Amino acid sequence: MATIKDVAREAGVSVATVSRVYNDTDLVKEKTALRVQEAALRLGYVPHGGARSLSTSRTHTLGVVLPDLYGEFFSEVIRGIDQTAQRHGFHLLISSSHEGRPAVEAALRSMRGRVDGLIVMWPEMDAEIAVRNLPAGFPLVLVSAPLGPGIFDVITIANYDGAHAMVRHLIELGHRRIAIIKGAEGNYDAAERLRGYRAALEEAGVSSTPALEAAGDFSESSGFRATRDLLQGTPVPTAIFAANDSMAIGALSALREAGRRVPDDVAVAGFDDIPLARFLDPPLSSVHVDISALGERATLRLLEAVRDKAAHVRRTETFPTTLVLRRSCGAAAPSSRPTAPRAGSVPIDTSLPVRPI
Repeated sequence: MATIKDVAREAGVSVATVSRVYNDTDLVKEKTALRVQEAALRLGYVPHGGARSLSTSRTHTLGVVLPDLYGEFFSEVIRGIDQTAQRHGFHLLISSSHEGRPAVEAALRSMRGRVDGLIVMWPEMDAEIAVRNLPAGFPLVLVSAPLGPGIFDVITIANYDGAHAMVRHLIELGHRRIAIIKGAEGNYDAAERLRGYRAALEEAGVSSTPALEAAGDFSESSGFRATRDLLQGTPVPTAIFAANDSMAIGALSALREAGRRVPDDVAVAGFDDIPLARFLDPPLSSVHVDISALGERATLRLLEAVRDKAAHVRRTETFPTTLVLRRSCGAAAPSSRPTAPRAGSVPIDTSLPVRPI
């Protein structure tokens, strides 16, 4: 088997440099690290993880706990995390928590001692309870968690702003009977998107009604069921805003089955802008979240905490959103120049960028 000396000789660097590549990539220039890694690959060299862990108190592995592993949103999050981790010499242990808080706690217990830090996406209201048994100071980044500043490193999505802007856009198009397909109960992202929907209606003087707030759980099937119920209720919506794209996909299917044209009879918009959204028929308008970049940002924050443990300052940041307008909402692509709103209309919130596609 190839040794560290063989790799050093093949790459034309010192043994110490090879060691640094596998122990702390930040200390080696990216070009040099890549040359070492390519040499190791050619020679079939595998660093001894156990010995490296003993000498550095690190496993060079990050733990990731997500609500689910199904669907484009989570695959994009994982892609952003994995690419960033590998770029810095780390690998991943991934688990899902779709069975609730006990599953989160079980996953965290199984990863203790095996990872240098954790990324936990847990948008439920009991996020703090779910991670309470971790050692004090353990590197941890929470994504979409409803926690106050300074308790943990937290990255949230601009859920309220995105929902507010999309609903205002639908109002600007002339819609007054705008339904929402809500996300799961007790989910922070869902609650913020619902809050943005209600606020946009209230600010525009549009009456909200419980009959237009349909239950959902972020799945395609729940979007289908909710839309079918909305079409059978009173009032019948002229536009549907789904709290994520999966439910919007279900809504499109239900409308097609009912013989309703999109956007002529009912406009549809979603949230997240998953890669599939642009390829639907009609292409789906959505609140864009750079999902892969969200995973990348969480990983960089975690690596910072791993590297600077004692000096690391925990902080909360909000990941921005933009509007992506496609045919499903019936809007022509706006020009790059702002236009004056019509009398009595509600302009698009200019604090949130709009991208026509």
